[in-house]
Amino acid sequence: MAATPSAEGDTLAYAALNELKDRLDWDLDPDELRIAAGALEDASDLAATYGRDWPEASLPRLVRTLVLKAAARYMRNPNGYTQSRAGDETLAWSDAHGRDAGSVYFTREEIRLLEELAGRKRGITSVAVSAWGTKPQRAEASGLVPVDYSPAAPFPLFGDEGPW
Repeated sequence: MAATPSAEGDTLAYAALNELKDRLDWDLDPDELRIAAGALEDASDLAATYGRDWPEASLPRLVRTLVLKAAARYMRNPNGYTQSRAGDETLAWSDAHGRDAGSVYFTREEIRLLEELAGRKRGITSVAVSAWGTKPQRAEASGLVPVDYSPAAPFPLFGDEGPW
């Protein structure tokens, strides 16, 4: 089962709570179960944002894996600590994840994987731009090129009707 209803029944998570519990090495108490369910929903929402909103029947297996990884990462370190010391009570946070530290997040590589699974390609592309209310003119005759920037007649590209 790919998407499972939450405890409230109104939102869907891309992974089940039991799958997350299997990835953690301790038994969750009732409060941690509630937090874990929220972490799964947050990770699923992020997966839909970075990728797309996958229907339950076509959810890629890797999406479920990434959601479980993000939720387990949060459950193991909900405050985003990078260093902890018991003697002098030293705690440290890192700016490595910026505003995402202490929350459910995907790494850059995980985001790239979600984008690829959704069919999104990064890169440069060209887009035709025209002024509002203008239409490019269509050349009906062979050998004529439409002129987009003015209401002029099509421009002749070739001088004769050769077999191009």
